Amino acid sequence: MTVLNLSSSLGSHTQIGGTVEHFSWNWQQQQELNLVYEKLGQGNPVLLLPAFSTVSSRTEMAGIARLLADNYEVFALDWLGFGGMKCAPLDYQPPLYHQLLTDFVVARFSEPITIVAAGHATGYAVKLAQTHPDVVSKLVLIAPTWCGPLRVMGVPTWMRQGVKNLVRSPIIGQFLYYLNTTPGFLRFMYSRHVYVDQSKLTKEFITEKRQITQHRGARYAPVAFVTGAIDPVTSRSEFLELIESVSLPILTIIAKQAPPYSLAEMEAMGQVAKVETVRLAGTLGIHEEEYEAVYQAIRSFI
Repeated sequence: MTVLNLSSSLGSHTQIGGTVEHFSWNWQQQQELNLVYEKLGQGNPVLLLPAFSTVSSRTEMAGIARLLADNYEVFALDWLGFGGMKCAPLDYQPPLYHQLLTDFVVARFSEPITIVAAGHATGYAVKLAQTHPDVVSKLVLIAPTWCGPLRVMGVPTWMRQGVKNLVRSPIIGQFLYYLNTTPGFLRFMYSRHVYVDQSKLTKEFITEKRQITQHRGARYAPVAFVTGAIDPVTSRSEFLELIESVSLPILTIIAKQAPPYSLAEMEAMGQVAKVETVRLAGTLGIHEEEYEAVYQAIRSFI
């Protein structure tokens, strides 16, 4: 049984500039887990879900959150296992995140909400709208993806599972994770897939991103993402069927400079008849790098 408890940490602020709160949650009778989120503004509720990545954090939604807060009550969360908090060495899988998002939304909100989700988070948002249509009013999917990096590269399942197990191991795993979170590697990944304007990848920016990766237990959830272990679906057709099964309004924001494979997936989702589509300049980090343009698209839709 899932045990729910809400507690506040009033007066605590982060880079977004709102009030930090905590959602205590128990997964399959294991230890109590702590989900951190932040809220700001007043009005109808909007939930922001950051993209999964090694440096995933609610702060990547800060620009959108601050602009929306002028007219809405905005909630931005850190996914369990991400966001710079101490994390348990769980076996992170889609059922965990599906249940966590469902329990959080059902417990926290008393009226239907708009969900703005980026990257891999889009699949979990659509699934929630399918299973609980009464709690979601509209969906905004920003640069939607479903396939983890190693799956995109064509790495077979057995090898991806081996990488996941190796990175989870005590000594070798920590060393491999360290190599993938050095400033140089993070800068390389941002310049290749995440940001278009490399001048924004300052030393201070990369340092802030790296800090997210350095907390205790930081490697467990990111390696699940990289190896495809938390992909919300297993194929494009499954994602399209999921979107088609939802009756509420959906906006898809396509990042025009996204990597070819990811862009093809976004375009396929945009072809679903019920989906409204906007194409903006940017790549996988468009929700952070081009937040003003993304906000304008969201504002027009909701």
